[in-house]
Amino acid sequence: MGTTQLESVPEPKYWHLKTVLSEALDSEFSVGEILPNERDLAARFGVARATLRQALEQLELEGRLQRRRGVGTTVAPPRVGVAVGTEQHDWPGAGGDAWQSVDCVQAAPSVAVATALEIPSGEAVHIVRRSRMSHGQLVATELLHIPAASVPDLTAIDAPSGPARARAVLRELQRLELEGQDRAVELGSARADDAKDLDRLPGAPVLMVTTRFFAEGRTAALSVATYRADTCRLTFGDSPGVEIHHDPEQQAS
Repeated sequence: MGTTQLESVPEPKYWHLKTVLSEALDSEFSVGEILPNERDLAARFGVARATLRQALEQLELEGRLQRRRGVGTTVAPPRVGVAVGTEQHDWPGAGGDAWQSVDCVQAAPSVAVATALEIPSGEAVHIVRRSRMSHGQLVATELLHIPAASVPDLTAIDAPSGPARARAVLRELQRLELEGQDRAVELGSARADDAKDLDRLPGAPVLMVTTRFFAEGRTAALSVATYRADTCRLTFGDSPGVEIHHDPEQQAS
């Protein structure tokens, strides 16, 4: 590889470096290849390591790079397209749901979740944890918060926790008539537990999809799904359900 020195440019130096690095990724590296260490890259491009880190962080945010524990910084594969339908009319766990139940506990949610559910702060809810795989890769985790009022007949369920308890809670939830839902998407940072599950570093960029489910004139459940921002891109259409496409060029139907 040749040496490229940065000249005076109007945009921030790290932004120009990001462009130069992106071109190098296209021409000199293959998917999964490990990049040289920061000291060597900084020397090659004639920049401070702080500037290099800013450029690398931006490329990670854009899905070009992945930072992996015990491996280093590697070239990321194309993002997996996640088509999020805008006209869904099913409860979580209904037929065709791609999520897998992992666990279920009863605990008090955060103040923000309690406010969204319109329940008193400190009131325990059922928290169902689910995961989503694609071709053997974990691409998202979900916390589904369900107030006790939404599943009043759970007293007859023997399983105290685990996947069986989670499935039982979802079956009870589906007894309600779903009146509608709304969804919000924002960029966030991976919390420690999500980062561990998703094999990312804490603070890595993630896509947060929050969905409220309405029944009986109230919020009957609240889902917070965390997608890997480096491997997933969200597309929106009118088809029901959430579908993962591995062809990055395929459009949501």
